[in-house]
Amino acid sequence: MNLDLVKIAPTAKPPVCKIIDYGKHKFETAKREKENRKNQKIVNTKEVKVSANIDDHDLDTKFRAAIKFLQAGDKVKVSLRFRGREIAHASLGEKTLLKFGEMITNAEAGTIEKHPKLEGRQMIMFIAPLTAK
Repeated sequence: MNLDLVKIAPTAKPPVCKIIDYGKHKFETAKREKENRKNQKIVNTKEVKVSANIDDHDLDTKFRAAIKFLQAGDKVKVSLRFRGREIAHASLGEKTLLKFGEMITNAEAGTIEKHPKLEGRQMIMFIAPLTAK
């Protein structure tokens, strides 16, 4: 009859087997996997760079760029690089990042996924979009 004994669920107790055409089964599973890969949403990460002593208008400009990224469904990495002696006042940089995150959450465009963390001379914060599109 040109049919094969195929284990459908080998980890089940007891294992599940079917008598089917193995070539057809392999083709259908490959087709299903391809369809699942096509329907996946790939989340990109966009970066917005700010400085510790950024002015309010400049922060608004960066805010609008971040809003645009979040509405497109991308995550936003907000990085703040300390130059020279600015590292001695890391708390000012953290306040700037928290203010930026508060602006985003007040605009209801995203939520803070990872709070500001100092890594070397750079402080990083991640913001995730509210709705996945």
